[in-house]
Amino acid sequence: MTEMQAWRIRVEGRVQGVGYRRWLARQASKRSVSGWVRNCDDGAVEALLCGEPGDVGYVLARSRQGPATGHVSVVTASRSAVEPRDGFDVVDGITG
Repeated sequence: MTEMQAWRIRVEGRVQGVGYRRWLARQASKRSVSGWVRNCDDGAVEALLCGEPGDVGYVLARSRQGPATGHVSVVTASRSAVEPRDGFDVVDGITG
């Protein structure tokens, strides 16, 4: 079995108000990636992706495209500690 990995990502561009969080949650569900996604107060979106390396890599690559209604200009990704969790949460509201 492959070791799980986790990535924290920050997505900038036109990514709020365009369905980006729900779109990313669907991408994660397709590959059994767990984690969460939330809006930031500066207009960006932040997410944690946990799972098998190939699955996380798929979702990370898709995060750079985004839904057709939005526009991704920059994705910053950094390795993170794996947070064991079930499913992928879309966090409501905006965080600082």
